[in-house]
Amino acid sequence: MTSFVTKAEYRWVVIFSGMVMLIATLPYLIGYANQGENWQFTGFVFNVEDGNSYIAKMLRGSAGEWLFKTPYTAMPQRGVMIFLPYLLLGKLAAPPGVHEQLLGLFHLFRIAAGILAILATYNFLALFLRDVRLRQIGLVLVTLGGGLGWVLVMIGRTNWLGSLPLDFYSPETFGFLALYGIPHLALARAFLLWGLAAYLDKTVIMPDTLPSFKDGAKIGVIWLLASLAQPLAGLVILAVVGSHLFALAGWQAWRGWRSEPTDWLRWRRMACIAIWAGLVPVPLLLYTFVSFLFDPFLKAWTAQNTIPSPHPFHYLLAFGVLLPFTLIGISYLLKRNPWLGSMPAVWVLSLPALAYAPFNLQRRLPEGIWVALVTLGMLPFDRLKVRTFKHSIILVSVIMVSIGSTLFLLMGGIKAAARPGWPLSRPSDEVAVFVYLAQQAEPDAVVLTAFETGNALPAWSPQRVVIGHGPESANFKETQRRLSEFFEPGTSDAARIALLEEASVEYILWGPAERDLGGWDPGKASYLLRVFKQGEYSLFEVTP
Repeated sequence: MTSFVTKAEYRWVVIFSGMVMLIATLPYLIGYANQGENWQFTGFVFNVEDGNSYIAKMLRGSAGEWLFKTPYTAMPQRGVMIFLPYLLLGKLAAPPGVHEQLLGLFHLFRIAAGILAILATYNFLALFLRDVRLRQIGLVLVTLGGGLGWVLVMIGRTNWLGSLPLDFYSPETFGFLALYGIPHLALARAFLLWGLAAYLDKTVIMPDTLPSFKDGAKIGVIWLLASLAQPLAGLVILAVVGSHLFALAGWQAWRGWRSEPTDWLRWRRMACIAIWAGLVPVPLLLYTFVSFLFDPFLKAWTAQNTIPSPHPFHYLLAFGVLLPFTLIGISYLLKRNPWLGSMPAVWVLSLPALAYAPFNLQRRLPEGIWVALVTLGMLPFDRLKVRTFKHSIILVSVIMVSIGSTLFLLMGGIKAAARPGWPLSRPSDEVAVFVYLAQQAEPDAVVLTAFETGNALPAWSPQRVVIGHGPESANFKETQRRLSEFFEPGTSDAARIALLEEASVEYILWGPAERDLGGWDPGKASYLLRVFKQGEYSLFEVTP
């Protein structure tokens, strides 16, 4: 695999990836530079709700946990082996200043995972493209490119067909969002691409070598690492490799007597090494599947963790600019090398099946397919012995059109970070309450808050909240309804006490977000004791 890339190319990729990650870090630096006495920057410029949850997961790891237990619910949990990168990173932090250390570790992880994803993308492109310049152009497109979502923004149709453009919220559809702020997805993509490249390298590019179980196990380790970073990445690998083998089997059957006697032997070798490789990650994937199938909390999480794909026209808007070149590339590659070309071709053609599979996380399944689209889209130019000025204009035009959404994301992040305020920053008085809890309250003590407060609290303090994260707060809608009733002045004390006892609540945090839920004053309740006050924020302890 590495023989396809020279040292000079690697130097270019490293420099390019460093520049991309520096640009992607600028909004965060601006956010930190603009925080002051009244506001503290959360460390995120988009997707703040999930960002706080990543820091909360790291904080659980710093407290000694190895299995994931979300702090965003009072429901009992057994723990499950997911989000391992965040749990492991958290173990590098120690008092004092744990929260600041966790944010620093997160962004170091984001930068490192982004660089790895870019390197893996270049390795994958190099398997199919001979021209170094086209590999580089393809890398720019994969890393910074997107669809025509920015056009909808320009004409004021951001909610077209009931959804935002995929460019602005779907990291699996393109690549920049993962580099911008979702490092475990960037890491998973790196291992996904390396895993697929290693499989092709061993089974297609060097078909005369007799594969061994050891060869398969080595590939399987890469597939396992992808699954540890994001279990769905392992599922995507198995789906793509399985589809590749199925397509090749169908091709051989269709050819019939025209097939060479050695072709089926070659296919069987490919199937064997795929099976040997699959034996490594499959136990983890089965463990994850069974855990989510039978664990009461994970079942509740799954029931409300739905990530549907948007209207099909959104995918056409996302990929339409590159699609004509991709279709030409499929035709060319299948003629040049059907054993190799069937992999990205089948991957791209499986988009409808992946995106609309009967699965609650269906939008996640096209993970990495953008890389295959770009790879195939570059092939029509790769076959040209001489590229004219016209071809250069076409390539430059595709790049210029594709990076529009990425520029919108960067400029939006810079603009938001330059003005401290909700939701990118938290009031310093609120953070003071979090710090008090971290120092004085027992870990895992349950704190009752509004959703907005509950989302931020576990990123600073190792307590649990009743509600604070859409998917991870069990029975979200019912809990939200009962929470609103709790702060209504007309609710009886008996009903409030029943909720406190049911959720084993030990503290109530009362601030602006809680006042917005209702006019009840917890300071007048005989069963609550104010233990801390800072500005508009008060912390009450539930007394017997």
